[in-house]
Amino acid sequence: MRICKWILAVLLCFLVTGISAKKNKAVSPWFFVQISDPQLGFFDNNESIEKERALYEEAVRKINLLKPEFVVITGDFVNKRTKQEQTDTFRKITAKIDKKIPVYYTPGNHDIGNSPGQKEIEAYSKIYGPDHFFFKHKNASFIGFNSVIIKSEKNKELEEKQFAWLEKQLKKAQKTNITVLFTHYPFFIKRYNEKVTYSNQNEATRERYMKLFSKYGVNAIFAGHYHNNGISSHDQILMITTSALGRPLGKAPSGLRIVSIDGNRINHAYYSVEELPTSLDLE
Repeated sequence: MRICKWILAVLLCFLVTGISAKKNKAVSPWFFVQISDPQLGFFDNNESIEKERALYEEAVRKINLLKPEFVVITGDFVNKRTKQEQTDTFRKITAKIDKKIPVYYTPGNHDIGNSPGQKEIEAYSKIYGPDHFFFKHKNASFIGFNSVIIKSEKNKELEEKQFAWLEKQLKKAQKTNITVLFTHYPFFIKRYNEKVTYSNQNEATRERYMKLFSKYGVNAIFAGHYHNNGISSHDQILMITTSALGRPLGKAPSGLRIVSIDGNRINHAYYSVEELPTSLDLE
């Protein structure tokens, strides 16, 4: 009987050790791509989309060669959402991304309007799918949400509903090593206490959401809208603003960002479409 108990204890030890080893198994470095503001039609004030088309086509060609784990597009897919040509072309080019590479979206103000209500969100969803997402990949959790309803301050009911959803996802994300958020509007661009502008969120909003993000250990937020690059942080949370794939409004050229995950570390780099590599060695 004692021998049987000893054998059982040894087997149990091996089983527990095996599960623990599997759970803590190292994950090799990997990467994804963030695109923001392709905004078809912006270069030529809706008269033409040829400049944006060429940039997006070339970006997709290189993305397919790069083979990232996934792509996230953080809003302003088109310049004028009522222009069918812009919407159709954006969807057509996006569909050229290799089917093995998932694509996720967060809405921009040009996609749902500056003060969207339920009607605008439903219209957006019919074309692009939900205005928010949550998924886990390898050792990380990823959450995208609608920052336009936060910025507009016009529909508190929609914002509060999303806030509750967001906190629920953040709780689930604690089971992974890293939590990354995606949003169109950055909460701030250069400094946490910077003045409110068209391109960021107001002070009260920053305080409320950053407090929530700190509580649940968010590591980084990737945004767009600014049409230029910005890197900042608050309470050890990275706030990365990525310039436009379409028309730039600052020094950064038209391009996109590559983000790599190595254990608990997040590395990122912005590339112009012209300089975007077609292969990446993370080892």
